[in-house]
Amino acid sequence: MADTQYYGTGRRKNAVARVYLRPGKGDIVVNKREFNNYFPNEALQMIIRQPLNLTETVGKFDILVNVDGGGISGQAGAVRHGITRALLEYNSDLRPTLKKAGLITRDPRKKERKKYGQKGARARFQFSKR
Repeated sequence: MADTQYYGTGRRKNAVARVYLRPGKGDIVVNKREFNNYFPNEALQMIIRQPLNLTETVGKFDILVNVDGGGISGQAGAVRHGITRALLEYNSDLRPTLKKAGLITRDPRKKERKKYGQKGARARFQFSKR
């Protein structure tokens, strides 16, 4: 039982998180750093803890996360998605609760590519009549 672990891959924007849940006392380690140091923003910490709070599994697991790519916000979303998937592997009865909160669905929104002849994806260069 000591070597039991549950795995989930989370993705958001360009960030990918590999999440491992192991029975423990609630420690979260992100990229070998303490959770509060890696995500100092309180809002991002709340986003990440959301699936644990909903399923009332806050103190049950030690969470080990490897997250790569994207920015801090995308990484937080990816970690949340990974935790959700790992919780589903742990207990599929949690699915209705997580589904209702909209945590199972991967957020498909990505950065739109820059178009040629334009300043950005939608922004045009300034038009000059003369």
